[in-house]
Amino acid sequence: QLQASGGGLVQAGDSLRLSCAASGRALGNYAMGWFRQAPGKEREFVAGVNLSGDNTYYADSVKGRFTISRDNAKNTVYLQVNSLKPEDTAVYYCAAAVGIYYYTVPTKYDYWGQGTQVTVSS
Repeated sequence: QLQASGGGLVQAGDSLRLSCAASGRALGNYAMGWFRQAPGKEREFVAGVNLSGDNTYYADSVKGRFTISRDNAKNTVYLQVNSLKPEDTAVYYCAAAVGIYYYTVPTKYDYWGQGTQVTVSS
């Protein structure tokens, strides 16, 4: 089970740290991704990190503002989100994929967290 947390209501330019903690499952066995879904839109890839944490990839829309990281010892993956914009408003989901490398396609992921809401006001 994956549990995402850390979302909230913030102003444009603020920062948040999203966390994804696992229970009953060792995240060190999975590549991890963060996705987001805004109302009326499809779920979109935000960031991915490989099994060992030394390779990351970001959507162009968040590159330079968001940072994904993982602490396998704590069984947790993080998404540091800086310089937030109103268009970043969405429910953010973490996901785990069996394998070494992340995917940008949601259907490739095997397990999903319940999501955490991020709302950015202008």
